[in-house]
Amino acid sequence: MNIEELYRTYFDIVYRYIRSVSRDGALAEEVTQETFFKALKKADQFRDDCDVRVWLCQIAKNTLYDLSAEIFIARILRA
Repeated sequence: MNIEELYRTYFDIVYRYIRSVSRDGALAEEVTQETFFKALKKADQFRDDCDVRVWLCQIAKNTLYDLSAEIFIARILRA
């Protein structure tokens, strides 16, 4: 499956997952885009013993945590 097909097939699943966790549509959009960028860079690390949805949602969850930490730190530094 190429990245375009992967994106079309799983974008909504990843977006809805992150939207439900973050409750922020704009953040979910950004995290979802970043998730597919990271998936493209790490495609060679995908193991066939895992469902693609699980792999993508794990990348998305980690991306959300990383981005949330960056936002939190930026807010502290501005205060």
